[in-house]
Amino acid sequence: VFTKNRDRLLTQEVARSFFRRVVERAQPFMSDEHFTVDGTLIEAWASIKSFRRKDGSDNDPPGPGRNAERDFHGETRRNDTHASTTDPDARLFRKGAGKEARLCQMGHLMMENRNGLIVDARLTEANGTAERATALDMIKDNARPGSTIGTDTDKNYDTAAFVAGCREQGCTPHVAQNDTNRRSAIGGRTNRHPGYRLSAIKRKRIEEPFGWIKTVGGLRKTRHCGRDRVEWFFVLTAAAYNLVRLPKIAAATG
Repeated sequence: VFTKNRDRLLTQEVARSFFRRVVERAQPFMSDEHFTVDGTLIEAWASIKSFRRKDGSDNDPPGPGRNAERDFHGETRRNDTHASTTDPDARLFRKGAGKEARLCQMGHLMMENRNGLIVDARLTEANGTAERATALDMIKDNARPGSTIGTDTDKNYDTAAFVAGCREQGCTPHVAQNDTNRRSAIGGRTNRHPGYRLSAIKRKRIEEPFGWIKTVGGLRKTRHCGRDRVEWFFVLTAAAYNLVRLPKIAAATG
């Protein structure tokens, strides 16, 4: 019975509908003009040993034991030539230089800046452009012209395409500047404004829902295979975060 009901939740998008109802209930406590966007990696329920060549040319005879050893030394593994046999939707991704590559999905949140409530939650393939592309989609669907869009301290949002995409929607991009060895995509007219400094303070709060989702919500490593199931659980967990926060916010605001 549980399995049949779970399948109904997946096919009828009940999780997304439930999340929207929670957001509607939270509207009185939400800002409608100041937002922050960010993404995080959700480790897939798949072993790196399941990441095999798509053409089957590396299907060596299994070693002894249930969890046999496999030697990856000298082997080049890429997402265009390899896929996980456990979760084909997972992608091998490295968060930064010197970091370990893991099989992951990528979760995205859009937060309003007044009380740090989640406005939108989505899950995509883990790749180098997913954070910016999904952020622009969430901005298009949730932000009205005149809104400010902050980002976390991740400087990957400071690109000409992302800044232009925000401005096309009539929004002001308050991205963290990447001006170490190049020119930032936003100029002094933006970063001198008091609102930019306020966004830089508020944007740190987006780490709170991500932290809650991964620890309390159990999504540091997902227990589901397939992007549909992982997104179903991610969106439900985001709705739960808002529900936990709402009584506290209501009590504090009287």
